[in-house]
Amino acid sequence: MPANLTPQYYAAEEAYKKATTPEEKLAALEEMLATIPKHKGTEKLQGELKKKLSRLRKEGSVSKTKGGNRQEDPYLVESQGAGQVLLLGYPNAGKSALVSVLTNAKTTVAEYPFSTALPIPGMMEFEDAGVQLVDTPPFVAEGIVGNFVTAIRNCDMVLMTVDLSDDDCADHLQSMLDFLREKRILRDEIPEGVQAHTLDSVVVLGTKADCPGSQERLDLMQQLVDDCPQVLPVSATQGTNLEQLREMLFRKLNVIRVYTKRPGKDPDLDRPFILKAGSTVMDLAQAIHKDIADNLKTAKVWGSSKFDGQAVNHDYVLADKDVVELND
Repeated sequence: MPANLTPQYYAAEEAYKKATTPEEKLAALEEMLATIPKHKGTEKLQGELKKKLSRLRKEGSVSKTKGGNRQEDPYLVESQGAGQVLLLGYPNAGKSALVSVLTNAKTTVAEYPFSTALPIPGMMEFEDAGVQLVDTPPFVAEGIVGNFVTAIRNCDMVLMTVDLSDDDCADHLQSMLDFLREKRILRDEIPEGVQAHTLDSVVVLGTKADCPGSQERLDLMQQLVDDCPQVLPVSATQGTNLEQLREMLFRKLNVIRVYTKRPGKDPDLDRPFILKAGSTVMDLAQAIHKDIADNLKTAKVWGSSKFDGQAVNHDYVLADKDVVELND
């Protein structure tokens, strides 16, 4: 069967051949995979592209020192908690102040720009769950380093910070959105096998909302920015909307908390298992341990079931804050 490759595919293939950095190669490969026609005639080529993508992503997680030793890439932070939220913003946009207030991270909050040289992770608490926030070096109009772009692709959500005390805030937001779209990190739809974001996984914060004129700048920004996402005004110093932000981030991560209990015992309500929304009883068992999943016989659910302690099938879809008893 002929492949019938599209002009978009050939353009991405040409970009891959001309790519000089791993990030450029990664972006081109993802675009090739996104634009290749999906039918039997391209199955082998799709498989080859996926293998190249997997290899390139693994190679991107380490770098070489001058002596030739391999070390972990400082831009690629291991995800922890309910999900990883990476902050993106221009110099002095208030990223570090937010992370400092919301988490246990030891960030550098300064009036001068570029005080954050490398990503700094911290854990934000929401009820009994933790969400990882990652403070990052500032975004600049000239662009950002390749592995920083990879970090944006890999995170679960992007939290854009825009300084509402700055008259250029609309230009800054437009520039960041344009950059993400140009790099194909921000898309209308995400094809299978491609790491990217839609506007559903992007939150825009208007920082320093306590400054004079902030509301006027916010209103103007929402008028001037193309397809402007909803902007939540916040203030790290006054605490404005920070609790709303905590809940918003957790809800948009689209995860659930599930508690477990032993027969005849009270449930452990301090340490929930974090699962993707739509997960089943079997998904929970596999998250706990492979042996538990292999030997699972019966399960009972408290919470979303019709009655407490209802026996359910292995494919029963769990809800947030369900309590589950697994028996082998």
